[in-house]
Amino acid sequence: MKIIHTADIHLGAKMDSKFPKNISNMRKDELRNTFKRMVEYAQNAQINVIILAGDVFDSDTPFKKDKDFFYSVVRNNPQIDFLYLRGNHDVSADYEGEHIANLKVFSNKWTSYSYGNVVISGIEISAENSSALYSSLSLDKDKINIVTLHGDIGDASGKDKINKKKLRDKNIDYLALGHIHKHRMEKLDDRGTYCYSGCLEGRGFDELGDHGFVVLDIDKKVLPTFVPFAKRKIIEADADVSGVRDGYEAYSAVKSAVSFDKENIYRINLKGELDFDVEPLAADVASYLASSDCLFADVKDMTGKKLNVGDFEGDMSLRGEFVRCVYEDGECSDEDKAKIISYGLKALAGGDWK
Repeated sequence: MKIIHTADIHLGAKMDSKFPKNISNMRKDELRNTFKRMVEYAQNAQINVIILAGDVFDSDTPFKKDKDFFYSVVRNNPQIDFLYLRGNHDVSADYEGEHIANLKVFSNKWTSYSYGNVVISGIEISAENSSALYSSLSLDKDKINIVTLHGDIGDASGKDKINKKKLRDKNIDYLALGHIHKHRMEKLDDRGTYCYSGCLEGRGFDELGDHGFVVLDIDKKVLPTFVPFAKRKIIEADADVSGVRDGYEAYSAVKSAVSFDKENIYRINLKGELDFDVEPLAADVASYLASSDCLFADVKDMTGKKLNVGDFEGDMSLRGEFVRCVYEDGECSDEDKAKIISYGLKALAGGDWK
């Protein structure tokens, strides 16, 4: 038997604060499409159970388009059982699809579904049941037991918290978790493993790298395999642009430092030291990258300004006097001095100081 473990799909998630509107709308569509592709993967691999370990939707009141999409996918794939446990984002949402035969839901009490020798149990953790749920979990040691929960695993009990110590020696073979958006798998005890599947698609620069789902291949034991499946990766990289004079030179330095894929999204951190009269680089570099090298680039200018005060010692101009005056100020930090000198030199040269 094979089972898919997925979580944190976040249909309807807002991404406008992370990407421009056109990219944000594209990524919302791609969230739905990746979920659809995952179900098609299950069909082709003859997988008949998909565990949804929380946060299918991004809120308790999802958009009609996202609700209709999700329930339509479930309804039109009757050969697959969808086991849906609500997470902290959709914890108050109604199960509008409870009448769909292949949508199996969990509640605030332990609920189990059996598939031959495999038993899948789950409970939605709340403030009311967070202490008692561990003692009320009873599993047959002769069965293959999968337990589904949503929250942070650690040493504490409480709402959205999973007490790892209290789940040990409970005959759990695989603990299918949601809430953490990056894939992670570790031993629970001598018998079992706990695993976060991570989210299907990275939705921002805090969700970097590979995303996908976990396939459980079950015979006499559970063998989990992470399947990278996202439409795109979100990648962060540093690039040293020391000494460049303009945006195109900076773009060339970035291209030398980073290997780009046109399908992916990047955050590039510009590092190094630049002369004081070099104009801001980030906007130009982002524009050049997005035009030919990647879907979208968010570029952060983290460069410092290079100042050799000795170059101004014999300069009797207003510029030289200004630099020396700022440099000798004992009350300013080096960072403030750099900013003041940068703005001042640009203003003296007739440039934009903003």
